[in-house]
Amino acid sequence: MWRTLMISLLVAKTSLCWAESGADLSSLADRLKDRWQLQSDSIRWPVGDAHSDHLELSGEQVSAIIYYGADERGHLTLTRKVVWPMLRTLPNDTHASLIHEFPLSVSPEIRIDGEPIASERPQRIEFDGLLSIQSRISDTLTLTRTLSPSTEAPRLVEALTLENRGDKALRIDLSAPDYTVSTPAETGVYGSYRIAAILDRPGRHEIAAGQSITVYLQFVATRNGQQFPFDGAAELQKRRDSVGAIEKKLRLQTPDPVLDRMFDFAKLRASESIFRTKGGLMHGPGGGRYYAAIWANDQAEYANPFFPFLGDNRGNESALNSFRHFAEYMNDEYRPIPSSIIAEGTDYWNGAGDRGDCAMIAYGAGRFALAYGREREARELLPLIDWCLEFSFRKMGEAGVVASDSDELEGRFPAGDINLSTNVLLYGALVSATHLNRELGRERQAEQYRLRARSLRAAIDRYFAATVQGFDTYRYYDGNDRLRAWIALPLTMGIFERKEGTLEALLSPQLWSENGIYTEAGDTTFWDRATLYAFRGIFAAGETDTAMRYFKYYSRKRLLGDHVPYAVEAWPEGNQRHLSAESALYARVVTEGLFGIEPTGFDSFEMAPRLPSGWDSMCLKNIRAFQRDFDLCVERTPKDYKISVADQNGLRQLDWNGSGSIAFDFHSIVKKEG
Repeated sequence: MWRTLMISLLVAKTSLCWAESGADLSSLADRLKDRWQLQSDSIRWPVGDAHSDHLELSGEQVSAIIYYGADERGHLTLTRKVVWPMLRTLPNDTHASLIHEFPLSVSPEIRIDGEPIASERPQRIEFDGLLSIQSRISDTLTLTRTLSPSTEAPRLVEALTLENRGDKALRIDLSAPDYTVSTPAETGVYGSYRIAAILDRPGRHEIAAGQSITVYLQFVATRNGQQFPFDGAAELQKRRDSVGAIEKKLRLQTPDPVLDRMFDFAKLRASESIFRTKGGLMHGPGGGRYYAAIWANDQAEYANPFFPFLGDNRGNESALNSFRHFAEYMNDEYRPIPSSIIAEGTDYWNGAGDRGDCAMIAYGAGRFALAYGREREARELLPLIDWCLEFSFRKMGEAGVVASDSDELEGRFPAGDINLSTNVLLYGALVSATHLNRELGRERQAEQYRLRARSLRAAIDRYFAATVQGFDTYRYYDGNDRLRAWIALPLTMGIFERKEGTLEALLSPQLWSENGIYTEAGDTTFWDRATLYAFRGIFAAGETDTAMRYFKYYSRKRLLGDHVPYAVEAWPEGNQRHLSAESALYARVVTEGLFGIEPTGFDSFEMAPRLPSGWDSMCLKNIRAFQRDFDLCVERTPKDYKISVADQNGLRQLDWNGSGSIAFDFHSIVKKEG
């Protein structure tokens, strides 16, 4: 009763703050206008005004950022920014991928019965894992451009489908773009690169009334002597097959189609941005800058713990590969592991010093090893986890908290000598390390880590607990007097000592904006990673309906608004790039937030599937974690909830009152009170 009253007062107080500020969530949602429409298997923009946007698509040897839209005259705008991560340039640093932009002018010239087309006016733009732009180029002829990266080759493919909608045959002449560029040999790690735009079937084509033809344009780059056979139709089919395969894995089924579709696209973006480098498969953030390299935050902390749930082989392989690269930098002197391994694994970057990278790596590696569920790989990762934890312990001072030079924002905002993020991630790492060591029979080590975690949790509260701008929450570092987005981190790790004040602060006008959580109160900068951690934290705190209201607003804005269809990196930095690890964080809001899945063993986990008010049921199907393929569903009953877990061995069902969590190990079920 008392808890219910406190929650009601919290919600009422938060709503009052919003009403006073004129920026409450309901008014923001009312003003939110959908530019895109949700279709059965895609999103669609019926072009009716001037607007431009960009999105990124990736394959194993190429990534492309497509800038598209309609100008004030209604004409198509299109630029393909193509990145070849394994064609390295000099100096061979973090950003040394070969990049080339192809404007709309790099297209076949189209003549209709001998006359050049006057304009290309987009009528409909659609995204279903491939980007399609349908334009009117005459009274009777439409042109649909479908853009897709090759799944395996270093090319972007653009299919051009010309459809005759008239009642007479048309004679169409297509001239090849005749576009090639050779880069200077002295600027490339592998010498000169040849960049080309090539049309597969130039020349004259007859299109009967009601019929269409499709030709294929490729934007390709190669080393000297390289050749890649080209079959445009086969390339697009491989991409569609890849998108379909990801969609079938880890399927979210809720009463909200926006959330379901956003989750589908998040899985795609998180899993497509994996590059086949000479250092093995490497998941890369993307964004036109970050390829053929790994980071302790983007890969180890954000993306890798998600891949076992998706069960994508390439994702799991890239995760293991990233941890192996980091492990190469362990040393007896306990010098910091670099923040990033770059240039296909041949070099490193540590320009921001120790960002708490070992806490990030240990946290991600422990959660990955538990969810992946394979003893051999877990034992392989154990030395890296132990080393990273020991490194962190050596940075611990008298206050019982650990120091780091910066945090994952690398000095963009102040972090002091001891920051909340590094310490909370270390706490999460210790919790997972406790479970992992117990699973591997190392009981003594498990108990030591458990005691360390308990001690650190208490120290975090002593050191960081503070009243900041009137809220009983956490200071981010000693001397910090402004609210920071990362105060959400303790909630994601089950640290609820300052839950009420932290929730108030996160959803107050000081931090919440129409684009999510501000990085710091008083500044308009936002990073989606912080917002996504906040959603996970609010769900974990048991405030399901509050979390869902904000999560639904955010998802609708990102999926159907003016910049679609993924979570973004930041603003103003990077112009809201579609970095891939942010999409993994979005997916983890569902797996770890909404469904409350926390790995505790190779075939065990805790769960708290939080069914929002107004929903009768929800499911996660084809979960691939813990060496199984299983479904997890929750449905409302007249009294409480019924949870179902189904795998190849059968169906297990249990009643649940919605309080606390449930320990599940595929052999026995234990209810844990909150």
